[in-house]
Amino acid sequence: MMNSGDIPLSWFLVFAASAFAIGLFGVLSRRNAIALLMAIEIMLNAANINLVAFWRFNDATGSEGGPISGVMLAIFVITIAAAEVAVGIALILLCYRRWLAADVDRYDSMAG
Repeated sequence: MMNSGDIPLSWFLVFAASAFAIGLFGVLSRRNAIALLMAIEIMLNAANINLVAFWRFNDATGSEGGPISGVMLAIFVITIAAAEVAVGIALILLCYRRWLAADVDRYDSMAG
């Protein structure tokens, strides 16, 4: 049962949807490769907020007696996000060395 000082689940969901929408707008409107990576990170953090919020408000228990599935999924998403940033930054640096620009519209050919 929720106390009077607790934040309802809907507030978390609205916040996560807003953050995801901001990240999606950033992905669709930006041309800078670094800004694209940052927008993708915002979208992944919005997914993490949803996972942890649903885990917190879920009354069911996990297979080993504790509700850990939301936190474990959030940890996996954070791990994937860290790997995505490492690979993304490496690709951006290689493309910057070749074309001397961080504009994704200039990366039209990856061959030769």
